Amino acid sequence: MPDQTPVRVVIVDDHAMFRSGVRAELVGVGAGHIEVLAEAADVDEAIAAVLEHRPDVVLLDVHLPGGGGVEVMRRLPAERRLETSFLALSVSDAAEDVIGTIRGGARGYVTKTITGPELVSAIRRVADGDAVFSPRLAGFVLDAFAGSIDVAAVDEDLDRLTEREREVMRLIARGYSYKEVAKELFISIKTVETHMSSVLRKLQLSSRHELTRWASDRRLL
Repeated sequence: MPDQTPVRVVIVDDHAMFRSGVRAELVGVGAGHIEVLAEAADVDEAIAAVLEHRPDVVLLDVHLPGGGGVEVMRRLPAERRLETSFLALSVSDAAEDVIGTIRGGARGYVTKTITGPELVSAIRRVADGDAVFSPRLAGFVLDAFAGSIDVAAVDEDLDRLTEREREVMRLIARGYSYKEVAKELFISIKTVETHMSSVLRKLQLSSRHELTRWASDRRLL
């Protein structure tokens, strides 16, 4: 794609304030290089936006209401997937999210700590056919292909958990307090406690210390 041609983008994320921030960055830093066509907050909205606007690149959050970013790619017609590049932009830097999203069809995966200029560059590179990863995340993909991460085993364990339980699990395993998790995920402390009890029961663990060790062994932190 020639440099002077703006890359046409759809932003998919379930947090409106985050979408607004990304749009502002792309319109500001990427002026003349990026054109934001639409935004979407869940799987159904994302599919409708991609079909209507036919973007060059979809900025896709991994965890979405209605099935997640991989579900968006899975449900789109094959011809639309071939014409569109998907770049995951997620708060998660866990190995199973990175590997699962790439296996689902994304051309790249960057975390939400990325700067505006870096994101503009990543979008243009993905539109040009490159694969783009935050440095630490590239190692997960290489390790998966090399066989040093047992992807099947990780998937089997995590399949027992809902998407929200995975989010709670990861934050608790990283040392967040229940109050901090509640604030991060915009849910009540009581809901965090309920999810945590369910996580421990499903994974057959007895404490957050065991959960941290479990997550660390599987490179989920």
